[in-house]
Amino acid sequence: MRHIRVMTPVALVAAAALAACAPSGGPNNKGSGDPSGGPTGVATDIGDEPVTLKLMSTPESGESTLKAIEAFKSVKPNNTNEYDQTNYEDYNNSLNLALASDTAPDIVLLNAVGVTVKNGLVKDLSQYAQAYGWEDAVPANQLAQWRVAADGATLGEGPLYASPAGFSLVGVYYNKALARQVGIDPLPTTIDEFKAALSKARDAGVLPLQLGNGEGHASFPVQLIGQAVDGPASHVPWVYGHAGATFDTPGNRQGLDMLAEWARDGYLPDGANGADLQGAVNNFIQGKGLFFVDGAWDAAKIADGLGDDAGFFAFPGATGIGTSVAYGISSASKNPDAAAAFLDFMQTAAAGRFQYEQGFMPVDASAITETTGVKADLLRAWNQVGEADGLVGFNNNATATMNDTLMRTTQEIIGGRLDTDGAIAQIQADWQETHGA
Repeated sequence: MRHIRVMTPVALVAAAALAACAPSGGPNNKGSGDPSGGPTGVATDIGDEPVTLKLMSTPESGESTLKAIEAFKSVKPNNTNEYDQTNYEDYNNSLNLALASDTAPDIVLLNAVGVTVKNGLVKDLSQYAQAYGWEDAVPANQLAQWRVAADGATLGEGPLYASPAGFSLVGVYYNKALARQVGIDPLPTTIDEFKAALSKARDAGVLPLQLGNGEGHASFPVQLIGQAVDGPASHVPWVYGHAGATFDTPGNRQGLDMLAEWARDGYLPDGANGADLQGAVNNFIQGKGLFFVDGAWDAAKIADGLGDDAGFFAFPGATGIGTSVAYGISSASKNPDAAAAFLDFMQTAAAGRFQYEQGFMPVDASAITETTGVKADLLRAWNQVGEADGLVGFNNNATATMNDTLMRTTQEIIGGRLDTDGAIAQIQADWQETHGA
């Protein structure tokens, strides 16, 4: 299997800027396909007949999606989008059932490929990508996450099954007031400095690290530590399911060891395994925790909650976890051309502004001008990770069941019921069941 190089977010911004000057075509003014179908076999002119599309998503990207729906209505008044959202865990559990039902939605947020492609639940979007010019506007590595080989599981090659609307980054939020209280200055840039900061916070009577692991989000710091120790590029083949990859690396071992140490040494909140992600966000904005490892999707809520005390920085080692906020089209959709037109609109500067307001990096960044605040911190971290080629996709997406496996193993480590060897064995066994030895 070929190795997919991770393009830097700096290159992403450059690609977005170039896209703004691309030839006219679909709503994003970058397509070259024939509006009536032509050589691509799909239509980019969706006409003026009334069309109703059903769209499913989650609250993490819901506000930006709702704003994009309203803005698209002004461009295509004949298009009506019916929006439905559920929380992250319920959404992932119910998505395949919804796509296979008689009332399947037209457009769905894809948090992971899972078995949607293997079971034929979402359309191959390759022809739309050609017609609208998505391959020119979106960095290759961000599209690669949604390319799926014939086996329905190996990523990075094959047809395209989702269109990115924005990009996420997992790093470290921090409470500036608590950092001043504890004396954390400068911010940590190495694993050792990060460990020292956690220890200093605990000794000062401040909770070092907010965490909600009810849905398995302890996998975030474990992955980031692993990438910082091993080097981000070495983790890409495992995430994409390439033959011969293994989770048993020095970095992943250190990440699991540190999680156990944090639980044992009082660095984590009581009841971390029983709290979901949004519960942890709520605790963090109430001043409970110096650091919080979380994604860009919660930037707006954290900024509103902590105000000027909200900050964000790239995880030590300038590595990050990130993926596209990407949407697929149901195989059962009766209006795939109209659905694709909306996905193309999601890549425009106008829709990108909505993405950024919610904490995501847009495909077209030309409307972004902020220089202060937590979202400006996020943009700086995004560029820093890009310059270091530090962005890797989520370990949780390596198989259709990996999120459950990581949730179970990290909960058992925090609870003192599983050691690092046992966790690695279970995680790799899950991976091998899908991808082979």
